[in-house]
Parts: sequence; structure tokens; C-alpha cells
Amino acid sequence: MKSNISFADTSIAFSYKSDKELKKSYFLFSSINNPILSKLGANIVKFALKVKIPIKGIIRNTVFQQFCGGESINQCDATIKKLANYNIKTILDYAAEGDQGESNYNIATGEILKIIEKAASNLNIPFCVFKPTGIGSKDLLEKIQLEKELNNHEKEEFEAVRHRYDAIAKACFEKGIQLYVDSEDSFYQDPIDDLVYELMEKYNRVHAVVFNTYQMYRKGMLENLKVASEMGRKRGYYVGAKLVRGAYMEKERERAEEKGYQDPIMPDKESTDRQYDDALRYCVENIDNIELCSGSHNENSNYLLTELILKHNLAKDDKRIYFAQLFGMSDHISFNLANAGYNVVKYVPYGPIETVMPYLLRRAEENTSIAGQSSRELELITKELKRRKAR
Repeated sequence: MKSNISFADTSIAFSYKSDKELKKSYFLFSSINNPILSKLGANIVKFALKVKIPIKGIIRNTVFQQFCGGESINQCDATIKKLANYNIKTILDYAAEGDQGESNYNIATGEILKIIEKAASNLNIPFCVFKPTGIGSKDLLEKIQLEKELNNHEKEEFEAVRHRYDAIAKACFEKGIQLYVDSEDSFYQDPIDDLVYELMEKYNRVHAVVFNTYQMYRKGMLENLKVASEMGRKRGYYVGAKLVRGAYMEKERERAEEKGYQDPIMPDKESTDRQYDDALRYCVENIDNIELCSGSHNENSNYLLTELILKHNLAKDDKRIYFAQLFGMSDHISFNLANAGYNVVKYVPYGPIETVMPYLLRRAEENTSIAGQSSRELELITKELKRRKAR
């Protein structure tokens, strides 16, 4: 069955942006599209923040405005409302990344619990998310994955991590919010998976509250998903599955070569795409026991999911299936899907500029390194600017 969805309509894709906002986006993606300029800009920003040169205003009005909702939860209200006007839901993402230390892990956990409180009173925020390295040490997780013995202090640290995971999942369960747990590097992902499956077994008895994230550019991830699904059936809980292609390819490959172990990444883009699309098929075929979030900026995969929904006689707005994209990117996918009646959610990061800079730099780096990403954004914005000028 063929879906009639189209991602070509830029008038729908950028309907929420004024001419001024669209021109600002054009300038930003033009800069990101130049690898030399993008890298130079990133280094300048890092240096300026380190030596406390006052450039926050410039960051706030450019890259921050494009990819973030605000510096606090309440500052995101305007973005949440604007997206809701176009039938798009919001995931508020406190964008703290990397090892922060125990006190900062607790601060991040407290911030996530505040998001859940806000979401409980706002139907436009159906999900919560956290990044594992925002609330626990990656070095500790790596040591656990390597099956090294933990000392007493490390055992206490890990129990604190487990407690944070459970506190967040419990709050989501009690408030009727669903929880996405982001993925991390392969060399410390296993203990994260174990913690998430514990939470699924505890809280996913009626429907999927807790979702694990599957990076489909990793070898064997479709099999991992199938094993998780069968375990859910066997133990009587629903599996929440958020599919993404992945974000750490260069780092993963470099580390594998340096450490002398097998590259965990699929050999090429085509094999990654096949695994991702096969995972979509598997999830929809097992929708009685799996709830799905497809976190993809790939047009073909989004189109395939609309076809699968049609093929399996599911409603476009079946609450078990969501499409997700990052705020500030792939609006031609998000807004056209939402306009056609599908469930769509945007990841809206927020936080103080210093806190979100690692996230913003990663966004710029990914747009530069992913083949055609920034070029595609630039092409679509240019098309819409020309359309508006010709009116």
C-alpha cells in the first residue's frame, strides 16, 4: 500500500516561521554547511566561553534559538504553544551531557522531575527524556560493562544511579507520562540497557511507560530488539522502543581501532538503513506488545512507517506510534506528518547556555558530518524563501 504523504511542501514545513526567522535559519545553516567555517566557529565559541568573553547574546540569538526552547522550563512555553498550534507535541530535554559529578547528577535529576510535573498538567508534553551520562558516571558504567569488581564507593555510586533511574520512572508512571531513556556509546551501553529493562518490567505492565533507545547503526541491534520483545512477552510487560540511527559513529570506530576490538558499527549507510527499516517493520508487526517512537530524520524511513501504518490498518494517530525529530531540524518531515494527522513530537532541549553548549556543538558537528544534512536544510529553506518572494 502506498502512502500519500509528501515531504515536499515547504509552505507547511515552515508555516511557523516568519520571514525574518527563516532568513536567520538560512544564515545559520549556510555557516554550518561550510565545514571549515563551522569548525572555526565552534573553536571560537569554546575559547570565548572559557575565557569569559561576553558572547552569550550572539549564541542565544543564533544557534541556541534554532535548536533550543529556552534557558529554563518556563522559557520553553512559547515554543511548546507554537508547536501545539500545528499538532506537534513537545519533549522537554534538559540538555546536560557528560560527566558532571554527583551533585550535578542530582541537580539534573531534580530538573527532570520538574519536567514531569510540568508535563502532568500539559497535554502537549506527553513524554520525558533523560541522557544517562547526565545523571551517572560513564566511567562507572564502563567498568561495570567490563565486569570489573567495584569498590564500596563505586557500589554506592551505582546504587545512587539506580535510584535516580527509578525515581524518574516512578514519577512518570504516577503522572501518566512516558519516559525515553537516551542511548550512549556502545562500550558502556549494556548496564544502561539492564537498568532500563528492570524499569520496563516494573512499570510497563499496562502499557509502555519506559522506552529504551536502539541505535540501529550498531551491529546486532535488530536482534537485541527482538530479544527484548520476546523477554517482554515472557515476563508480561510491554516494550517501549525508540529507534534512532545513532550519533557516535566516528568516535566508536576510532576507539575500536585504537583498542583493537571489532568495529561495533554497521559497515555502511545502506546496511544501517536496512536494519532501521527492518526494525520499523518488526515493531509494527508486533504492535500488540511494542510501543514505537521512530526518531528519524530520514525521509524514506518516515515514509515507510506511514506505509506500515496503512498496511496494518492502524489509525494515523494510534497512540502506540510516534514520529520524532529534533527541534530546529527536518521541519519538512515533522510538520507535513503532523498536518496529515500522524503523531509527531519534537525534542526541545533547554538549559543555561554553558550547560547546553556540548549539545549545540554536537548538533553543528552532526549537521556538518552527516552527508547532506545541512545541505538539505539549506535547500528547503531556500525553496521556501523563493516561494514567499514569488507570492
